[in-house]
Amino acid sequence: MFGGIRKRVVSMWFPRLASDRVLRARPVDGPFALTLNTKNANRLYCLNAKAERLGLHRDMSYSDARAFCPELQSRPADPAADMRFLQALQRWALRYCPWVGIDGTDGLNLDITGSAHLFSGEAPMLADMRQRLMRAGVAVRLGLADSRGAAWALAHYGEGVCEPGKPLETLGALPVTALRLEPELVTGLQRLGLRTISDLETTDRAPLARRFGLTLLRRLDQALGRQNEEISPLSDPPHYGVRMTMPEPIGLVDDVMGVTAQLLDRICGKLQENGAGARILCLTLSRVDQEARTVELRLARPLRDAQRILPLFARGVADVDAGYGIDRIRLEAVEVLPLPPEQVSHVASVCKDQLDDLMTRIGTRIGLENIQRFQPVDSHVPERAFSVVPAAFSEPRGGWTSFRPRPIRMFPPEPIMGQGNRPPERFHWRRMSFTTARARGPERIAAEWWLEDDNWRSGVRDYWKVDTRQGHRLWLFHTPQSPGWFVQGEFA
Repeated sequence: MFGGIRKRVVSMWFPRLASDRVLRARPVDGPFALTLNTKNANRLYCLNAKAERLGLHRDMSYSDARAFCPELQSRPADPAADMRFLQALQRWALRYCPWVGIDGTDGLNLDITGSAHLFSGEAPMLADMRQRLMRAGVAVRLGLADSRGAAWALAHYGEGVCEPGKPLETLGALPVTALRLEPELVTGLQRLGLRTISDLETTDRAPLARRFGLTLLRRLDQALGRQNEEISPLSDPPHYGVRMTMPEPIGLVDDVMGVTAQLLDRICGKLQENGAGARILCLTLSRVDQEARTVELRLARPLRDAQRILPLFARGVADVDAGYGIDRIRLEAVEVLPLPPEQVSHVASVCKDQLDDLMTRIGTRIGLENIQRFQPVDSHVPERAFSVVPAAFSEPRGGWTSFRPRPIRMFPPEPIMGQGNRPPERFHWRRMSFTTARARGPERIAAEWWLEDDNWRSGVRDYWKVDTRQGHRLWLFHTPQSPGWFVQGEFA
């Protein structure tokens, strides 16, 4: 009870949430199902009404379903997208009451206590819910009762409304599965002849508790309103955006940077509270002539240190045309990532911070994606022993171990003239003539047979390290299965 008003809860169950989400974007005329790979097989995950009327059901093997219904159309399921759609429905349901929670993966709970009169009563409110969802192409079943458990039971097993203070009269004929019990527990109750909620209510509680545990009695009391069950709505994600309106327009870089410093302090304080760091910051400068200029800062690492971030805005702010003055400034952290505290040495921390700030400054000119680093790859094939990745979105890895020296520069194989299985004494490469002074090798490298690579179709390679009299130290290889000589790298 609250202020003399009896608690009322609405349970929304979306029996075909996943398929409705997909069919709203791309309608299908005929039986349709989403499939998901579970239990080592591709099985039906969610079906539309036409597929259910043909006898198909959830968890049915997809191959059996196609054999039974050849005209069945299907698409792969996406549970993550389904959850995002359910969260969108949760935000939509706030139009009816301020207390809306998600129930599992296909339902919502609404605490409409004291808000039904805004829609001229409970019946018009339920009709409005059903009508709006039907127009949106979303199937729904509604249950209204004094408790969350009773509303859930009505939505799933007997769509309707439970009169205030009469849960047993409404729920008594429903099966025990309406109490949200585990299948094993339901089976045990049915073996004893306890098939309905009325059967449980008229049975002694002590023997039930000894045999089936306290979970059964708790679910029964929740459904009948004897035990309270709270609805936990999802909290809105924190918003990292602040703004400031100036009494008089400003235009000097120092003034803009001063305001930006104050806004940064507020955002970084909020980031610190939530254990997060900003990766992309957007500074919007609104001028008095209704024009706006935007300065975007993409950081090499997530940060929440205002003193480090502020100087990185200097270049972008200096390039902004203030016009007749700037009267409003807004700062928003567009991309925020978790930034848990970590223990590092002072020297290593300072060096890493300086490197990150340098990458950020260079990235504002050429783009962070264009600052790259080499990472080791576990492969004995020379050209596959490394990968090139953006430095701002990766951490340096160790493991640069090689039992044999490798050239500092490597390029695609370039053919040269030569005969025999030893490096030629004289050869031409890149319009230059070379004389071999010393050759060390061979090092035989075979292709990785499990990977397709046209460059290795000539067979194994015998690599030689060749020092020339002209000062160049080259990496040559010979292909004995398809005789030929190539230059692939150059040592320091």
